[in-house]
Amino acid sequence: MYKKFEMELAGRTLRVDVGRVAKQANGAALMHYGDTVVLSTATASEKPREGIDFFPLSVEYEEKLYAVGKIPGGFNKREGKASENAILTSRVIDRPMRPLFPKDYRNDVTLNNMVMAVDPECSPELTAMLGSAIATAISDIPFDGPCATTQVGLIDGEFVFNPNATQNLVSDLKLTVASTRDKVIMIEAGANEVPEDKMIEAIYAAHELNQKVIAFIDQIVAECGKPKHEYTSCAVPEELFAAIKEIVTPEQMEVAVFTDEKQVREENIRQIKDKLEEAFADNEEWLAVLDEAVYQYQKKTVRKMILKDHKRPDGREITQIRKLAAETDIIPRVHGSAMFTRGQTQICNVVTLAPLSEAQKLDGLDENLTTKRYMHHYNFPSYSVGETKPSRGPGRREIGHGALAERALIPVLPTEEEFPYAIRSVSETFESNGSTSMASTCSSCMALMAAGVPIKKMVAGISCGLVTGDTDDDYVLLTDIQGLEDFFGDMDFKVTGTTEGITAIQMDIKIHGLTRPIVEGAIARCREARMFIMDTCMKPAIAEPRPQVGEFAPKIIQTVVDPEKIGEIIGQRGKTINAIIEETGVKIDIDDEGRVSICGVEQAGMDKALKIIRSIVDPLEVGKTYDGKVVRIMNFGAFVELSPNKDGLIHISKLAEARVEKVEDVVNIGDEVRVKVLDIDRMGKVSLSLKDADK
Repeated sequence: MYKKFEMELAGRTLRVDVGRVAKQANGAALMHYGDTVVLSTATASEKPREGIDFFPLSVEYEEKLYAVGKIPGGFNKREGKASENAILTSRVIDRPMRPLFPKDYRNDVTLNNMVMAVDPECSPELTAMLGSAIATAISDIPFDGPCATTQVGLIDGEFVFNPNATQNLVSDLKLTVASTRDKVIMIEAGANEVPEDKMIEAIYAAHELNQKVIAFIDQIVAECGKPKHEYTSCAVPEELFAAIKEIVTPEQMEVAVFTDEKQVREENIRQIKDKLEEAFADNEEWLAVLDEAVYQYQKKTVRKMILKDHKRPDGREITQIRKLAAETDIIPRVHGSAMFTRGQTQICNVVTLAPLSEAQKLDGLDENLTTKRYMHHYNFPSYSVGETKPSRGPGRREIGHGALAERALIPVLPTEEEFPYAIRSVSETFESNGSTSMASTCSSCMALMAAGVPIKKMVAGISCGLVTGDTDDDYVLLTDIQGLEDFFGDMDFKVTGTTEGITAIQMDIKIHGLTRPIVEGAIARCREARMFIMDTCMKPAIAEPRPQVGEFAPKIIQTVVDPEKIGEIIGQRGKTINAIIEETGVKIDIDDEGRVSICGVEQAGMDKALKIIRSIVDPLEVGKTYDGKVVRIMNFGAFVELSPNKDGLIHISKLAEARVEKVEDVVNIGDEVRVKVLDIDRMGKVSLSLKDADK
């Protein structure tokens, strides 16, 4: 039966149609927020997938270009692989919802969000986040929801909820917060150095609004919700745990996992598995789940020691950061490079500078975002964790980590007017044992400074972990989590920022939300840690940006011309600009506002190109001298090209002080000469003098 539900959300109408379309899905909601339309569906397989030890959740966010009245580019004229924005949106939908499914659920679940119309006043990404939560909540798929999501902007010091596209352009904050009934379950933010206390205020303003949305979802579930289906539990049998503990005591497991060397720990666990496989050789049922059982045993051991004894696997104090190291210029000839090491996490970052014409072109649903000048790419090869597998290009994790580090640095980048370059920053993961995205932020900040990019302030990042007990007050926050603490802990709370405030946040958790004291404590802990990293590690390696770009980087000079003169610089079919490029060996970019960027390696060629361009657009002045080339000789004088669109005549009487019988006695075609402008008549004809040029 078709039912329609409506609520006012941040000044616009949110409408949910249930039972109107996609009735064969386990749950479906046709979402309308203003004129934005997204179809959100939730489907699940009937049986669990065999041979896996994780919950197989897939989240898709499909951007249909008809939603903004576009036909896709390329030969196919249809949508291809997901854009970076679509992948990042899928991750933001996934992160708050995944912890709310049963931990022992192994049925395949797909959440699909198809964007069918976009109203610039109403975010399709937010609409999809709400749609996924509603479609799952009303379905028969086991789910401990609902959850709700709100976006927050900050304009002139005031919060704006679910800002529109225009507001996002001027906002100092782009914050996304997801909540359950009681707790915050996901935080994602990009910020223009927003102070910690203001960020916390924004998070809980969003959390308060989320409660109104959850009440709205509860109403929909009460009228349309299906009973949750039964499923086959894939939990490890308790009798297996008991049998394992008889062979490997808790004390022995503690010795195996508590070491600061990842390779040593993995070898210890391998020996334990070999011992258990031999003991259970006749029990195929137990052997099938032995890996998961050993994992759970490790997890319980580590969590117990951290929570009860404040003992970390590598022996560090709760607030202690692993050993730090930083250096710059480790790669020759590149435009900028730096390496940052924190324990067994090591990132090398390389920066490349190029003209603005090489900025990334974007073809998506956001009409305000068509190019991207700063690009951060993150790579995670298998050797960084001691594994072997072929590289298949960046996955969703790599794209997400790159976007987080990119977001962290954008607030401190110089403007295009201050630094007219496209910038690509590439983070290569050499070693990984916890929070490589934060190491990428630190290394990319140093590489940018080494490349001579005049960033406004230094940025560092760190991750804070969490282990919780049986009550909300029973928890331990861990500064600088390593891989084991991430795998076995409850939270990975990443924060980047300057000395003044936060530039980015990404929070992943495995539990049903965080209390306010945990959020506040994690943000405070991250601030303290990033100050320590900057002062003791990054600043000694490079304290400020280099005063100029490196030897091998392209040099760029800019000039501004009257936009109406752009056509004269380009010339018919590009003839003029191509001639300048060929003559001087530079690259030239011109934008619609009349900004001309001249890029080259040789300063002399760049100066010559600038001089030619200025000669084209600047009017000639009587009494001033100019350099030109003789292009035509007549009996009565010589014509001189002062610029590609300006010629003047030197009358034979103005060639020299003495009488000249023949023009060729003084000048010939191709000669470079300096001349003085004597007169410009009403028709624009220019009279020149060679003999008066130095007077």
